[in-house]
Amino acid sequence: MSILTKIFGTSNDRFLKKIKPVVDQINTLETRMMSLTDAELRQKTDEFKERLSNGEIMDNLLPEAFATVREASRRILIAPNPDSPNRTMRHFDVQLIGGIVLHQGKIAEMATGEGKTLVATLPAYLNALAGKGVHIVTVNDYLAKRDRDWMSPLYEFLGLKAGAIQSHQEYGEKKAAYLCDITYGTNNEFGFDYLRDNMRVRSEEQVQISRGLNYAIVDEVDSILIDEARTPLIISGSAEESTEKYYIADKVARRLKFGKHFEIKEKERMSHLTEEGIEEVEKLLNVDSIYTDRNMEWPHYIEQALRAHHLFKNDKDYIVKGGEVVIVDEFTGRLMEGRVWSDGLHQAVQAKEHQRIKEENQTLATITLQNFYRLYKKLAGMTGTAITEAAEFDKIYRLEVISIPTNKPMRRTNFPDRVYRTEKEKFDAIIKEIVEVHKQGRPILVGTVSIEKSELLSEKLMREGIEHEVLNAKQHEREAHIVAKAGQPGNVTIATNMAGRGTDIVLGEGVATMGGLHIIGTERHEARRIDNQLRGRAGRQGDPGSSRFYVSLQDDLMRIFASERVSSLLKTFGMEEGMAIEHTMVSKSIERAQKKVEEHNFEIRKHLLEYDEVMDEQRKAIYTLRQNVLEGKYLRDYVVQMIEDCIREIVNFAYNTKHSSDEEEAFDLAAWFKQKFGVAIDLDEVEEKTRQNIENFLIKKSTETYGTKENTIGKDQMEKIAQILLLEKIDTKWKDHLYAMDHLRSGIGLRGYAQVDPRIEYKREALGMFEGMNLAIRDEVTDLIFRLQLGEEAEKKDIWHPDHYVHQEVSGLNTIQQSPVEVAAGHIENTTPEAPVEQKLEPIKVSVKIGRNQPCPCGSGRKFKQCCGRTM
Repeated sequence: MSILTKIFGTSNDRFLKKIKPVVDQINTLETRMMSLTDAELRQKTDEFKERLSNGEIMDNLLPEAFATVREASRRILIAPNPDSPNRTMRHFDVQLIGGIVLHQGKIAEMATGEGKTLVATLPAYLNALAGKGVHIVTVNDYLAKRDRDWMSPLYEFLGLKAGAIQSHQEYGEKKAAYLCDITYGTNNEFGFDYLRDNMRVRSEEQVQISRGLNYAIVDEVDSILIDEARTPLIISGSAEESTEKYYIADKVARRLKFGKHFEIKEKERMSHLTEEGIEEVEKLLNVDSIYTDRNMEWPHYIEQALRAHHLFKNDKDYIVKGGEVVIVDEFTGRLMEGRVWSDGLHQAVQAKEHQRIKEENQTLATITLQNFYRLYKKLAGMTGTAITEAAEFDKIYRLEVISIPTNKPMRRTNFPDRVYRTEKEKFDAIIKEIVEVHKQGRPILVGTVSIEKSELLSEKLMREGIEHEVLNAKQHEREAHIVAKAGQPGNVTIATNMAGRGTDIVLGEGVATMGGLHIIGTERHEARRIDNQLRGRAGRQGDPGSSRFYVSLQDDLMRIFASERVSSLLKTFGMEEGMAIEHTMVSKSIERAQKKVEEHNFEIRKHLLEYDEVMDEQRKAIYTLRQNVLEGKYLRDYVVQMIEDCIREIVNFAYNTKHSSDEEEAFDLAAWFKQKFGVAIDLDEVEEKTRQNIENFLIKKSTETYGTKENTIGKDQMEKIAQILLLEKIDTKWKDHLYAMDHLRSGIGLRGYAQVDPRIEYKREALGMFEGMNLAIRDEVTDLIFRLQLGEEAEKKDIWHPDHYVHQEVSGLNTIQQSPVEVAAGHIENTTPEAPVEQKLEPIKVSVKIGRNQPCPCGSGRKFKQCCGRTM
């Protein structure tokens, strides 16, 4: 300890000293609060809300608001466990400190059994007074519902509402839960609802976005923001519907005649249908018009098929290899494995070459937990173990960790680790200790790192005739009940280290006099705080208890990270078979090994975040644009801006290529304008044909054309056309962009072999792809806006068909051989399906088909198969 620390104390000590006067102020108010009637206490909520609306800051309200909650809790809440010595739930001073820490947007490290669920009520109430909603994040559905049910009488007494979101919850229930003042839910469900809201085609179907992401209190914050942050949340679905359309478009393109039905612009690498071509396409597709809202995607599919046939050549732009279309770099001539053209061009080339377009699951929406929780205006967390990860919390989330003292002194004895040579020796010793402690009548909780190890231990205990419970983290409700009873005399419970997290173990009658709960760790976890979390199950609220960890050189952690150092130490001590060693040098070596894994896992999370930050900026931009369109904001402005940008670019192109070659024909701006906007113009009307004058003239003419259409069909109808068109194109192009980004991310690591930093390349190429996506949206919107016609029952089109919601946990030990890029990319199935057999061309028929997992068209919000599809 440094001299300065001895004199001034740690930063944690200084913080606690700083907020002590606030705790004293809350305690001073207690007598006054106790004198109030229930009605007067309830009236405080309205008073606080009025004071906030009059400009008073929230921090000024804190002492009185916390005192109000404490008094309401004392009157309303009863501890659920009948064995609890004091069932009246009045906040202790250390819980007030925890509440202040959470309100300030920090992490409160509080030991197991210190009442974190009750602590959260203090800042949740105070922040909910602003009317913006508070989210309390838990690790599973059971805890979210349990905590809401447990704490809602307190909130309701004070005039606030508390709700809980659950997976597989009906739309109406979920929306009502989000509209509550305080909403409990799991980290995954909050994240997936954010993604799902940005896939809705009607604003009234959005559940989370109405209240926004204001303030979140994350319970077990280390588990959620550290352990589970290694893999992103991913919503994926099948690309089956669009696959069929690429093959149909390919058949149509083969029947169209160059010069008659379509034109090719080699300079721009673009294709356009002529008026006669449009009629021929409509005839081949057997549709009245390809410019109605139901069919407006067909021009894009047909034009991409034409580009594939006439602008992209086999053995020049790409090759077909092993059933895959592989792009050839136009500058180096090298194969670009793992890359795909965006905007549907790659699929069009696959259809042209009679290759099967994979019907693999495609990413529809994705976000890392790091970036999701950074969307909140204020974030706080609580856990029993956070100090070891304080640096990461600060660097990634800008969250300071404050260690809160326990309400009563800690009485747990932590015995030194016992180290063995082999796993068999270790487990034999564990069984021996369980038998000895069980004879004393003490309860035992055994923590394992995997389900496999827990089953192995269970078999050994059965042979010894010792009754026990085996738990893993899959049956949350049953798990919580059994872990809560693990403190009863003689109980033996085997659980994975994370099982029962969030549930207190209360000691049964007489257990404290025996020595309390005994914890046995069968292996050191890759993270020190997980071991600390297991230890923390014993010794709650001043109870006695003990803990010991068993380690072998065959454990994953030791084998990969610490084998040589520890082996040499064991040889020094002359270790024989069955012999255990307890020594501080060995314990320090194990701790160093854990630090290595923690550092490795941090690198994985940091690399994942670096890659996702590229997507994060793009995601925010596209979701903001999409939300404005969904709400009907700035529709005309968006369209007019796109038209103007399109004109500026084409005028610039025309002037830049005008003198590039005497033999080349000058670009015909008038013909382009006629083809693009359907209006004939005469450039001779422009007196001085400067670039700026031409540009201004074309913009003026396009604006007049837009105004004419508005006057003809009505401004409301034109806005509806713009909204449907913009939404469909944004969704389609974003979906295609995510598909292309998946492929880019999966192959970008190979760039390292060319002495290029994959992260820099990824950022550069991702930016180019995003700009290309925006251009594609612009070009298609400006192509269709003057032609599109809405049917009588026109609706915004839902192109999303999600059927997989994935957030798979990754162990640092399991990913030790993977590069950060591989971890960031996630699992990508690599199969080579057979190519479709070419069939004789027949009349092409198109019908509207509703998928079983699509939203039901009746508007219920349920899947088609669960609603009207039941009767079919």
